[in-house]
Amino acid sequence: MRTGSEPTTARSALRARFWLSVWGLVWATFGTVVFVLVGQPGWAAACGVLWLVIAVDLAVIVRHIRQGPHYQPGRDVPPYWPPE
Repeated sequence: MRTGSEPTTARSALRARFWLSVWGLVWATFGTVVFVLVGQPGWAAACGVLWLVIAVDLAVIVRHIRQGPHYQPGRDVPPYWPPE
C-alpha cells in the first residue's frame, strides 16, 4: 500500500550497496594501477578520485550497517508508520 510518505520513510538495501561499492573499489583500484603502468596520468588520477569517492561511500555504508536495525532492518522490524 502506498501512503505518499515513501521518500521520507524509504529504506536502503545496505548490503547490496556494500557489495556494489566493494566491486567498484576493486575496479577503480585496477583502473588506477593499469593506467599508471600504461603511462596515462590523467586517467589514473580520474580513477584515483573515483576510488576516493567509493571509499568514502563505503565507510558511510559500513557506519549505517553498524548502527543497527534503524538503518538495516530485518524481517522482524515492522515498516515505519506514515507521518501524520
